[in-house]
Amino acid sequence: MSIRCRRIRPELDSDIPLPRYMTSSAAGMDICAAVEEPVVLEPGEIRMIPTGLAIALPEGFEAQIRPRSGLAVKHGIGIINSPGTIDADYRGEIQIALINLGKKPFTCMRADRIAQVVINRVSRMRLELVEDLEPSRRNDGGFGHTGV
Repeated sequence: MSIRCRRIRPELDSDIPLPRYMTSSAAGMDICAAVEEPVVLEPGEIRMIPTGLAIALPEGFEAQIRPRSGLAVKHGIGIINSPGTIDADYRGEIQIALINLGKKPFTCMRADRIAQVVINRVSRMRLELVEDLEPSRRNDGGFGHTGV
């Protein structure tokens, strides 16, 4: 299967690599920053980072935008709405909502690999309002109810 992809600004961003799997077993494709100049994220700051790309997912699929573990561990860089979801009917530019959770400023450079894109099938369901739910082993046990 393939996903149709277009460059939003081909005259400016033809040097930005398309998202790609970095190993043969990778679940996510690395996606790069299409910033014109370096962008500094101060600690605690959130910035939308453009990728210069739009995609057309097949119906029944989504693209999840996830953090890159190296950026998270080494610099405290995450994605504020992780995972972000790109719906099959969205055709606008993919932008990555980076947050600096680290203690030092982080500089995002042109063509830096800033996130991962994971493609998943989506199931659509309808809700049925009922008076009671069938019991389960957990029932209404909340966060931490099974221990540490």
